[in-house]
Amino acid sequence: RQRFEATNELDLAFSLKGIGRLRMNVYRQRGAIGAAIRAIPSSFKTFDEIGLPNVIYDVMKVPKGLVLVTGPTGSGKSTTLASMIDFINENRPGHILTVEDPIEYVHSHKKCIVNQREVGQDTESFTASLKHVLRQDPNVILIGELRDLDTISAALTIAETGHLVFATLHTTDCAQTINRIIDVFPQHQMDQVRIQLSFVLQAVICQQLLSHASGTGRCLAAEILIVTAAIRNLVREQKVEQIQLAIQTGGKMGMQTMNQSLSELYRQNRCTFQEAMMRSLDPEDLRRLMQRMGSGGAAPAAH
Repeated sequence: RQRFEATNELDLAFSLKGIGRLRMNVYRQRGAIGAAIRAIPSSFKTFDEIGLPNVIYDVMKVPKGLVLVTGPTGSGKSTTLASMIDFINENRPGHILTVEDPIEYVHSHKKCIVNQREVGQDTESFTASLKHVLRQDPNVILIGELRDLDTISAALTIAETGHLVFATLHTTDCAQTINRIIDVFPQHQMDQVRIQLSFVLQAVICQQLLSHASGTGRCLAAEILIVTAAIRNLVREQKVEQIQLAIQTGGKMGMQTMNQSLSELYRQNRCTFQEAMMRSLDPEDLRRLMQRMGSGGAAPAAH
């Protein structure tokens, strides 16, 4: 209550007996109090249920580095990360530490010990928590959001010291994600950050949720970047603009562009042509891709 009265904004998650866990954003409007409330599922989805490709199972096997899940607000990032943490929790021993604002999904101890810290309640900020995280001896660290230079710098350093770090950003494609991280730093630090990022980055999953063609439910479209030796060189050599082509031609390694994902959803009749086009950053490229793929109904001709 004190936090809300001080800022007129409050984002929190809580559990109600007999109902479940809820995430709520409280705000003032026209002198009154308004709220947006969202139910948080009580169980974790499998990657198949989410709609992620099989290569994500391989990503979960990496022992160290940085894995980023990105996308706009409401794109399912928290659900994907929760499933990733649960998969590790079920399949290998260790210590998982999360820093979240707020805690949405609650994890129980399985093969791992899982400690979850909430900003504002258990720690002052992401930055404050990450200053001491290595002394808490985790193997896996989840950072709810890379909000600023200090948090991004800490995430890179923690990954560099041999830990597996998961984090989110509000970016719309994989190349933009890499640029966003580098551009946060002052000019004189950028070359060093490129080298550091090229060593620690393991994968980027950039996702969005689309309305299902049936009119019920949603489906996931995801751009997947698996960081290979060639990708690491592109990051180091300041050739991030070439990453999109590398993703486009990296299907054998499990990579896919957002347009390739959208086209496949359309081919499977899981989303409409209009929905796919609306969500694409390059609609004309998507139209050509759909016409080449053919099945699922040819894409409408351009007028």
